[in-house]
Order: sequence, then structure tokens, then C-alpha cells
Amino acid sequence: MLTVCLDFGNTRLKAALFEGDQLKESKTLSDDELSTITALLDLWKPQRCILSSVIRPHPELDALLASCTDFHKINVHTHLNFNITVGKPETVGADRLALMAAAVRFFPGKNNLIIGLGSCITYNFINQYGHFLGGSISPGMDMRFRAMHEFTAKLPLVESNWNYPMIGYDTKTNLQSGVICGMVCEIEGMIGRYASKYSNFNVVLTGGNSTYFASQLKNKIFADAQFLFKGLYALSELNNGMV
Repeated sequence: MLTVCLDFGNTRLKAALFEGDQLKESKTLSDDELSTITALLDLWKPQRCILSSVIRPHPELDALLASCTDFHKINVHTHLNFNITVGKPETVGADRLALMAAAVRFFPGKNNLIIGLGSCITYNFINQYGHFLGGSISPGMDMRFRAMHEFTAKLPLVESNWNYPMIGYDTKTNLQSGVICGMVCEIEGMIGRYASKYSNFNVVLTGGNSTYFASQLKNKIFADAQFLFKGLYALSELNNGMV
């Protein structure tokens, strides 16, 4: 069985191909135009497809995917492998649901903190009984750089640099140190707060820059840039063909 998992985030549109439960390939899509998706389907020829979207995709996309695959789009009716105990569960982002599904599948019986690095940093906590209790959301790296540029008169817009100095020696390196070192300290601090309250505790860091940030943290964590895709696959198994 070939399954395509689509993750439409605020910044990037991504796709992954699974053969059985093995992730074979992933790629970033240029857009969600029907021609782009059709080309992807023609290339990978999946029997099954699942979509997680936090944006408004092309209005005809669902119909296209349903016409040629067993298709499911994550929504309030999606069958989950965990329980949601937060208020207004219908407002929980599809991406966060996928992360929780992966946590339950790969780390059952543990108190799991899943940290997603994207446009925002999401902290998602699911306890050892499979109850998603909620978490936190803070600005992601690009958002922090843009905010300092857009909300000040003179600070420039700079890009990340993994070789940034801890003590910046000019405006550019001051901004890089503040954002990147600040994120490391934030993540470490959040992990420490959870670890002080929960035993049998596990942390997964995911997202495009997860490998770098994991190397900077003192705590023992699992870094898996494809964790969201693995959660989408788990949900596809539960919701095969349910639009």
C-alpha cells in the first residue's frame, strides 16, 4: 500500500510517500495548484492519501484527492488514537493532532512532550494515559527575526546563522544570538518545567531545524524531522477512505 501524507503549514507545503509504514521519500511542494498535486500523484501513484492543513488549500483539492485515492482530510470528525481533554478540541490544529498521534504510536505509556519547530514553536503534551492536555505556542525563528525588523525603525532583517557568536559583536550577530540562543534557552526551560512535574517523561523535537537545536540542548531528547509525517500515516490507518 502506497500512502501520500500532505502537510500544508503556514510556511511550507510538504509531501511524504510511505510504502507500508516505511517513509520512502519526502519533498517540498511549490504550491497547492491542482497541476502540482496531479503531477505528484502521477509520480508516486498512491492508493491512499491524508491531508493536514492549517491554511485554506485550493478549493478543488479535496475533490481531486478523493477522486483518485482513499482520501482523508484531518478535521473534527477524524478518528484519533488518543483523547483530547482541552476546551474546544475542534480548535486544535491538524498538525498538532498528527504529532500527538505519532507520540502515542512510538512512545506509548509515557508522558510525552512533543516540540514542533515551524512558523511557531508548539509545545504539545500528552500524558501516559493517552490524554492530550494541551501545551503552549510561541513565535518561531523566522517570525522572531521578522518581528524585530518590522516593529522597529532601524533593525535589519537578518537570516539565521548556526555559527552565531553567543556575544554578538554587531547588529546582525546580536539579532542572531538573541533569536537562536534565546530559542535554545526557551526550549530547555520548558523541558525543565515539565520534567520537574512529570516522571516517565519523554521529549521529541521535530521540524526543519530540530537536529540543530537538539544538539544544543542538555536534556536527552529524540530529534525526528519527519515525526509529523509519521503521525499522519498513523491517522491514515485509522481513517482510510473517510473524507
